[in-house]
Amino acid sequence: MARRNMPRRGPGAVDKPKDFKGNLKKLFKRISAYKGLIILSFMFAIGSTVFAIVSPKILGNATTEIYSGVIAKLNGTGGINFQNIKKILLCLVVLYGVSALFSYIQSLIMTGVSQRTSYKLRKEVSQKLNKLPMEYFDKESVGDTLSIITNDIDTLQLSLNNSLTQFVTSIVTVIGIFIMMCTINVTLAIITALVLPVASFFVLFIVKKSQKYFSNQQKYLAEVDAEVEEMIGGYTVIKAFNAEDKVLDKFNEDNGKLYEAGFKAGFLSGLMPPIMNFVGNLNYAVIAIIGSIYAIKGKITVGNIQSFIQYSKQFTNPISQLAQISNQIQSMIAASERVFNFLDNDNFIDDGVLLSKNVEGNVEFKNVKFGYDKDKIIIKNFNAKVNKGEKIAIVGPTGAGKTTIVKLLMRFYELNSGEILLDGKNIKDYKRSELESVFAMVLQDTWLFNGTIMENLRYGNLEATDEEVVKAAKLASADYFIRTLPDGYNMMLNEETSNISGGQKQLLTIARAILANPKVLILDEATSNVDTRTEELIQKAMDKVMEGRTSFIIAHRLSTIKNADLILVMNEGDIVEVGKHEELLDKNGFYAQIYNSQFEK
Repeated sequence: MARRNMPRRGPGAVDKPKDFKGNLKKLFKRISAYKGLIILSFMFAIGSTVFAIVSPKILGNATTEIYSGVIAKLNGTGGINFQNIKKILLCLVVLYGVSALFSYIQSLIMTGVSQRTSYKLRKEVSQKLNKLPMEYFDKESVGDTLSIITNDIDTLQLSLNNSLTQFVTSIVTVIGIFIMMCTINVTLAIITALVLPVASFFVLFIVKKSQKYFSNQQKYLAEVDAEVEEMIGGYTVIKAFNAEDKVLDKFNEDNGKLYEAGFKAGFLSGLMPPIMNFVGNLNYAVIAIIGSIYAIKGKITVGNIQSFIQYSKQFTNPISQLAQISNQIQSMIAASERVFNFLDNDNFIDDGVLLSKNVEGNVEFKNVKFGYDKDKIIIKNFNAKVNKGEKIAIVGPTGAGKTTIVKLLMRFYELNSGEILLDGKNIKDYKRSELESVFAMVLQDTWLFNGTIMENLRYGNLEATDEEVVKAAKLASADYFIRTLPDGYNMMLNEETSNISGGQKQLLTIARAILANPKVLILDEATSNVDTRTEELIQKAMDKVMEGRTSFIIAHRLSTIKNADLILVMNEGDIVEVGKHEELLDKNGFYAQIYNSQFEK
């Protein structure tokens, strides 16, 4: 679809999640539907960890067996019992194999859970887009919204996949290793456990410092996305005004903020592994020295020393993993907060129950008052009554409120006060889908989708046959140019619809509106992008289409609305004159002034 450029979201986002616990609770609620799978994954993760923890002690038995055999051979009292070593090694192979299998199964389960969660979130976001009021899209940038759907949900998915089971395995590993060390030597186990408070201090310090940078990273990533979206969407304008350097400078500024936030987040989180290694190596040196003394005194076997040293080296790994998990959780919560904030936006209010099956097309505006900003009213007191089948022209200077009136008629926005009636009933009483089926709109800005011309035209009536589509195109004077294009009706329009001209786009939107066969037709500068000859052809076609159908025509070229049944002249949000073309000219008022200005020499 051809996109419009939105104002980019500024750096007003928070440095860290406003409600860490609240968003974490919301996330757990989302994944609670898969709690059975998550519990099963945890069980496999625990099983894998337990088998991995037991293995070093059994490997130590092999070392002890070899050491004892070597000593016995030197003393001439025996040799190495290879049969026992073979049994020990086979046992190790089984343990490592089962551990790897359990790890694979738990990873597979959690991947499925995270993928399903992200799928449901994307589905919710997509559905939410169709329920949001127009005010949301006036305030938020396209790039920021796209970043929520892509980057934030991807971040949430990856973090969810890695962090939950890793958190469980890290806790189980710390507890399990400590227990195994206690079975070897309690004193050495206590000495090794002293690493925990030291490591925890570093972890908490780094987490606290890095939290805001992870949140900023998500925020600035959204800003860069918005900037890129605008650059691509407005490429022609950028080239036309030679603004490449200015746009590039702005992009470099946003990209620099993203780099700085990402660098600081990566730098601080990157400090954890070397710090943990330093603490672990100190502990390793202490254990090696004390263990050697115990071995000399006969308090511990050589194999147990080897097992204990292996356990002590592994003991700091879970702490480092927990630190990394904390970073992932921060990114996950920062991303989930943006997703949940989007989903928490107020929906378009749709409590209507009326159907549009028997709607005839009578429209009445009664004391309508409206402003996009409630403090800045632009439609002050609009009143008008239109009977079915009438062709109503709305004219006036730029900013008078002409387009706003028809947007209110289609209930794109809610009124500040007053009401709009369709066949004597408030438009709020109609179901939204029913109300939308009453209208077809052709705007000055064309809206086409990435797809074939046939698909774009059929968007007006999804059940229309190919013959009906072609008939609508002929009525809009679009059939001829369509057939001259490569592949004709099957030509693919690109994402920005830049492979056809502006006038051709407008003809397609008019054909689409004709195909919709609405009760009320709205034309907002529908012929502004076509040449005079094509305009005449479209005008004749539209006259046929508007027969027996209520029509609202917004036009700056007043020559195109001379045959309107009624002309509403607007200025500064109010109707200042009402009448037919000749009547208004005879009054020599505001309308006559506008009309004559278009034909002055």
